[in-house]
Amino acid sequence: VQLQASGGGLVQAGGSLRLSCAASRRTFSNNAVGWFRQAPGKGREFVAAISWNGGSTSYADSVKGRFTISRDNAKNTVCLQMNSLKPEDTAVYYCAAGKWAVPGTTARQYNYWGQGTQVTVSS
Repeated sequence: VQLQASGGGLVQAGGSLRLSCAASRRTFSNNAVGWFRQAPGKGREFVAAISWNGGSTSYADSVKGRFTISRDNAKNTVCLQMNSLKPEDTAVYYCAAGKWAVPGTTARQYNYWGQGTQVTVSS
């Protein structure tokens, strides 16, 4: 499975961005999908994840109430709507397809990764 993340950019604090993750084939629809991020000098951090059918989601405490993950299996896409962005949200955001159908919160639970998209939030 090849994943392509897009939608990053530069936004002011309080603004919104919508990230998309597109998969190369339908196998994507059987897997959980997660978003992770990595800021300069820091490790990769879990952001959000969604189960294979969208019935279950999981969020990091730092983004709860601000970010929403969703998926459209017919289009092989997963989106991350990010609202009320803060400067500390600045990072490269990666989408990943999980090894299983249920959402995981650790990187080792994912075996296919996209190339990342840069999100920069200015204060």
